Amino acid sequence: MAHTLTAPHDVVSGASAPRPAARRAASGGMAAGPLFLAAGLAQGFARDGFDFTRNAISQLALGEAGWIQTVNFVLTGALLLAGAAGLRRALRGGAGGTWGPALVGVFAVSFWVAAAFPADAGAGFPAGAPEATAMSGHGAVHMLGGMVGYLALCAAFVVLARPLAARGLRGWAVATRLVPVVVLAGFTASAASVLAFTAGAGLGLLWLAAVTARLTGIPANR
Repeated sequence: MAHTLTAPHDVVSGASAPRPAARRAASGGMAAGPLFLAAGLAQGFARDGFDFTRNAISQLALGEAGWIQTVNFVLTGALLLAGAAGLRRALRGGAGGTWGPALVGVFAVSFWVAAAFPADAGAGFPAGAPEATAMSGHGAVHMLGGMVGYLALCAAFVVLARPLAARGLRGWAVATRLVPVVVLAGFTASAASVLAFTAGAGLGLLWLAAVTARLTGIPANR
């Protein structure tokens, strides 16, 4: 009888208590979204001819000061990969421990694709650019990379809702399943409103930071 009472305390899942190493690695994922958006907003307000209602943040990589946004893409991708590694350590052996981090990793790589293949000029940016231009090869790769990346992020949210629910965070789990709907709605509305696209993409980045912080800071057996 004594063994029956003490056994549950002896058997602990590898994902039951997030380790300091996991939290340190995940800090990159927590910082990535806020830093990317803060840098994008600062540049958007500072660059001549840029209009958030007409231009995508990706276009900030164009022009003389475009290197700043290129660095922003590269740094964000690196931070997201670190976050994916932290999630993998925190969720190892538990729900979502394989596919969640892997999908976040795909999302991270999409930022490097964006850095290597810049968006096309257009809608008056950079200053002097025509309103409409034909899509180039690098512009097509940029769009495809972004599409694949954000689809991976949406799938990651669906997967990561499972460990949130396992930790008793039912509200977080429900919200994490709903956020992809808003992100995809922003993408769908992008043809009519660039601002809707930016808002949807920004929400995805910020929610990923919040989910990463939640999953790496709360034990699985909470």
